[in-house]
Amino acid sequence: MVPILNGLGSVKYEELFVVYRRVAQLLAEAGLEAVDPQVGELVTSFDMAGTSLTLFWLDDELETLWNAPADAPAFRRGAVAAEALDASEVTATDTETAAIPEATDESRAGAARVLAALGAAKAVVDANADELGRIDAIAGDGDHGIGMERGVRAAVEAAKDAVIRGAGAATTLHLAADAWADKAGGTSGALWGMALRAVGDAVGDTNAPDAEAVAAGVTGAAAAIMDFGKAKPGDKTLVDVLVPFRDALASGVDAGQSLTDAWGTAATVAQQAAEDTAQLLPLMGRARPHAEKSLGTPDAGAVSMALIVRAIHNSLTERTTPKEKV
Repeated sequence: MVPILNGLGSVKYEELFVVYRRVAQLLAEAGLEAVDPQVGELVTSFDMAGTSLTLFWLDDELETLWNAPADAPAFRRGAVAAEALDASEVTATDTETAAIPEATDESRAGAARVLAALGAAKAVVDANADELGRIDAIAGDGDHGIGMERGVRAAVEAAKDAVIRGAGAATTLHLAADAWADKAGGTSGALWGMALRAVGDAVGDTNAPDAEAVAAGVTGAAAAIMDFGKAKPGDKTLVDVLVPFRDALASGVDAGQSLTDAWGTAATVAQQAAEDTAQLLPLMGRARPHAEKSLGTPDAGAVSMALIVRAIHNSLTERTTPKEKV
């Protein structure tokens, strides 16, 4: 049997070995032989406190495979022969930045607004990362603030590069989406990546992003997120903010409001919806096993979404002039 004692990010190695000493004692008392025990940071969750213990039961075949040489980014054992990559196998995409699709001047101007909105999102996440982590730690692992910081920072850098290279709004959003999902990690990273990509699909690289297209993109984002995560309103997730925000935005746009005005009204709805999650019990995600602990505290994902949509409204307001009504 292989014992695997894993530190989740902030536990010191000295403490891990103290814990393993007790694990080894208990295994010996139970008459179990430990084969090649592993102690270290193997599967972390940013800077989460705590450890996990896995007991891996072996047979003759599994023991042979377990002890075989391995060379992976996060786990190495012994010596593994490596074959050099032939230079002829390196493709252009390995050495050159992918080409940016053609875009109109109107869409490139929209891309600049996308970058400004993402910059506003980054500023509000950076300012509230510690609080988001505190909220998340009540019934979760406390990494939401760190994950959101990593995701939005990567999205801003990707969007900045796209704008410099002349990308349109859709391409800028798609590249930002991929960067956010890749760097944030966890479920929230994937969900925010889906959201940005859905808005990008709706606005395109041809026309200036208008209120109708953005509202359609938010509707697409909600559909994609709920289809992927299976969460619905009342489950105490970011969906509890996204759905009322979507409905309020669509209602304002349908009534003829500008994007700035409709977004502002919807942002107020989102803020109230985030506060209301404090009275819900989580029915989805990692907080579900500790549902009672979260009662009275809003959902971290819902709070971060409300903060971001309000920050985006502020960026829209700052960029609106009397001659240019968004």
